[in-house]
Amino acid sequence: MAYTICESCIGCGACKKICPAHAVEGQKKSLHRIKEHICIECGACGRVCPAGAVKDSFGIVIERVPSKEWVRPYFDLDRCMSCNICLDTCPVGAISSCMQKVGSKHLFPTLEHASECIGCGFCALDCPVDAIRLEPSFTSMEKS
Repeated sequence: MAYTICESCIGCGACKKICPAHAVEGQKKSLHRIKEHICIECGACGRVCPAGAVKDSFGIVIERVPSKEWVRPYFDLDRCMSCNICLDTCPVGAISSCMQKVGSKHLFPTLEHASECIGCGFCALDCPVDAIRLEPSFTSMEKS
């Protein structure tokens, strides 16, 4: 079930701008809406909403979170098998396969475009070997 935008929407367009699926529609200063059949339930719209107008599929308002506090993926290269599922899963293309581990011929994932990452966590959910964990961005950036 998709996220929804309630009547407290101020029409700022922040949700529309961040949505990787282009599921949000609406005009400036008017109530926006999320097209249910397109929504991928990443939660980015709620994390940027200054009015607290976005609800998840359970009707719970998504809290606004400053982007510097969003979680980002941290890759455990000792567990990673270089399958690239995380690259395919990332809805914004923030992950690329360009990091090479010493002694390996494989390319491993890295958060190459950290500013593009929306902190959805899809990469960690789909990782078949649990080689990705989500951490606050300031922690991930220090370790990358």
